[in-house]
Amino acid sequence: MAQPTVTERTTAPESAPRLGFLGRWGLLMARRRTLALVLWLLLLVACGAAYPVLQHRLAAPDYSLPGSESSRTEQLVSQHFSQLGTEQDLIVLHSAIYTADQPQFRAAVTRALDAARAVHGVVGTVGPFDGNPAQQISADRHTAFGIVGINGSVTERADIVNRLQPALTAASDSQVRAALTGYSPIEADLVAMENTDLERAETIGLPIAVLVLVIALGALVAALLPVGVTGAGIALAVGLLFGLTTYFTFDSLVFSVATMIGTGTAIDYAMFIVSRFNEELTRRGVRDRRDRTKIHEAVGAALDTTGRTILASGFIVMIALSALAVVGLPMLNGIAIGVVTAVTATLTAAFTLLPALLAMLGPAINRGALPARLRPAETRSGVTGSWARWAHTVMRRPVMFGAIGVILLAVAAIPITGIRYGIDMGMGSLGDRPSGQATRLVNDNFGPGLLSPIQVVATGAGDTPLSADGRTEVLRLSSELSGDARVAAVLPQQSDGRYLLTVVPKNAFDSTDVTGLTNDIRSRATALGSAQLTVGGTTAVFIDVSRAITGRFPLLITLVLTVSLVFLIAAFRSIVLAVKAILLNLLATGAALGITVAVFQHGIGQRLLGFHSAGFLQVYLPMLVFAVLFGLSMDYEVFLIRRMREAWNRHPDNASAVAEGLQHTARPITAAAAIMVAVFASFLSANVLELKQIGFALAVAITIDAVIVRLILVPAFMQLFGRWNWWLPALHRGSRTPSGEDGLQRGQDQLGDLRVDVDEPGRETRVHPVVHGGRPTPDGDRGRSPES
Repeated sequence: MAQPTVTERTTAPESAPRLGFLGRWGLLMARRRTLALVLWLLLLVACGAAYPVLQHRLAAPDYSLPGSESSRTEQLVSQHFSQLGTEQDLIVLHSAIYTADQPQFRAAVTRALDAARAVHGVVGTVGPFDGNPAQQISADRHTAFGIVGINGSVTERADIVNRLQPALTAASDSQVRAALTGYSPIEADLVAMENTDLERAETIGLPIAVLVLVIALGALVAALLPVGVTGAGIALAVGLLFGLTTYFTFDSLVFSVATMIGTGTAIDYAMFIVSRFNEELTRRGVRDRRDRTKIHEAVGAALDTTGRTILASGFIVMIALSALAVVGLPMLNGIAIGVVTAVTATLTAAFTLLPALLAMLGPAINRGALPARLRPAETRSGVTGSWARWAHTVMRRPVMFGAIGVILLAVAAIPITGIRYGIDMGMGSLGDRPSGQATRLVNDNFGPGLLSPIQVVATGAGDTPLSADGRTEVLRLSSELSGDARVAAVLPQQSDGRYLLTVVPKNAFDSTDVTGLTNDIRSRATALGSAQLTVGGTTAVFIDVSRAITGRFPLLITLVLTVSLVFLIAAFRSIVLAVKAILLNLLATGAALGITVAVFQHGIGQRLLGFHSAGFLQVYLPMLVFAVLFGLSMDYEVFLIRRMREAWNRHPDNASAVAEGLQHTARPITAAAAIMVAVFASFLSANVLELKQIGFALAVAITIDAVIVRLILVPAFMQLFGRWNWWLPALHRGSRTPSGEDGLQRGQDQLGDLRVDVDEPGRETRVHPVVHGGRPTPDGDRGRSPES
């Protein structure tokens, strides 16, 4: 059936398109630009003041899992063996000149222990001459360690060690130095290193982003605008996170990831709006800043179109990240809250500050422009570019291009089949920080297992005192563990009829050997009849966290895919486009994770990237990367498809819609991807391995998404599906209209709404049907209902 077309003459004047809520909001911001700018200035001053306080409140990552066996063990230790606190750390003293037998060394030990006891939160100390000198003094007598016990939550312990290390430094002299190591001291130094890594990454990524923006937007002022808005958005995020610290605890990783993703999304969102604003200025022929009416209309139109797109994109990111909460892990909850806060702040800046700045600048946004031939097409009337030709090239051979793209991504995803999980604390990156120096001394003289031993608590049923048979079983287990080749020492303690076995392994607590030992102890515990054993310590915490993450990963994937599918169907008004977007994103995410496994697990390119492979990926990385990438890659999908939808609504020709959508979005999408890649890849300069892994995975995924998915697979599959791309079943066929004319409603369902495109007063106009329901038919006719 031929497309119904009505041609008629009209002399009616052109009427401005009716704006939606976001368009009207853009007009309001444009007209109240001075007030908006003043309010933002005050807000930024307040948020800037909050930054140093927020930095001070950042804690070490909390890997604990409420309700787990390791968490229960920590509670029992705190309850029954509180004489040395919740956590025991090591005060390491070393002298190249004196030995432990000389009075200068002994005096230094006394000063260090006295300084430690004076720190609030320290509940006890055991010096090298008070406990077991044979185990606490090295064979060459130049190194010794004392034990210091601290109490409190993860955040409180981090605060204690941040005060304890300076006290030990002050008590040291040039001949005998004292330094602190252990779980919390190492984490405290890693927090400081991550903050340094973040600052370094920003100094690398932002200049590259500005250069890309100049190329993408064609003018210096236009390029600086997204950077300024991004800075304001991140500042607002800092203020919001500071406020949330009243109710939540955030760690340095949360702040790093939130800043990383917030920066990337903020620049993208602002760039997309600036690009559309420039296009609207060109369409209206605005050349003078005094033409306020048309400038305000351009602001409203930009927010009414691109604003809707970035709002949808922002919601997709927030939906994907919020799904991390299903794991129940405080660390992942913090990342979800942090990223959602950052994205909310960047959207707020994009919808308030940016339209006010656009209205203030008007055509001055193009000052410092590149030569005309290098500027984007939207700033030049009547110009068509090469992206439309590329789209037609792909659509002429959709099967070939589609197959090549899918095969490339499938091959890249193969390493996922051999993925291994673990947790690397990053102790190798501590360098010359106090905990790093102390850790090396412990490793060289006493063995790395001392840093965080395995804790085994033995009680009777229901936390009652052990019976005689129970005590016998515990002593037998202690003897068996002492003979294990993986164990350096077993230190038993008794209190209130309960036992605590402190098992010191020969290897570091984040090694695979100690993970196996911890699992073996838990297996032996099940064979005891009269004693109940719970196994804790840092390694046990890591094991419990790993099981929770891997066990709930399928639930997270299902939740993200289901919610995203519903959201995308509503955003695209198409089932095919929504399903296709999800499948392509899954394929791209799999490819990115596969490449990450090849690099960080198998060590391909480790020398080039400056790290040593631990033989596994951080256990939370695949889940985090999936959630982040699924949200971020949908940004480009929504931006591209919504622009194709605009073209389709004007003229229902699939190939033309695809080509026009790609023509208008390929340059900003490519630029946006380049910016995100620059921001994420800048974290490869980090010393902390987990930041390297996150930055690499995100950079690779965005590259894959922008190049292979958006420029090859999307146009190929859009061509293959043809008119089915725009199919959405009519859910209310034959429903009665408010006036009761159900026959008219049925007719509209079958034919579609007539929409009039008026170009200029007195010019010929086309009236076409805009179909919202029905199904494509084999002969290509669009919008016919099943009944017809």
